[in-house]
Amino acid sequence: MCNVMCNYLEETGMATNLDIDDELINKAVKLGGHKTKKAAVSKALIEYIQHLQQEKFVGIFGTIDYEPGYDYKKQRNRP
Repeated sequence: MCNVMCNYLEETGMATNLDIDDELINKAVKLGGHKTKKAAVSKALIEYIQHLQQEKFVGIFGTIDYEPGYDYKKQRNRP
């Protein structure tokens, strides 16, 4: 339902027009306590990006080799 049309504006960067369901955006604004629709969309994008970045890290679990006998506490003791 989201039709995105982006126009690059040289002075101000990128202007973006979004055709978002009014009920959906209004609910997000209200539930999030945002003052504007822009604030709600920005928050949603930030959280979406964070979620994707977290998924990348989850994907490497179990793929990193380590030395089972390594004593990390030994390095803390200084002579």
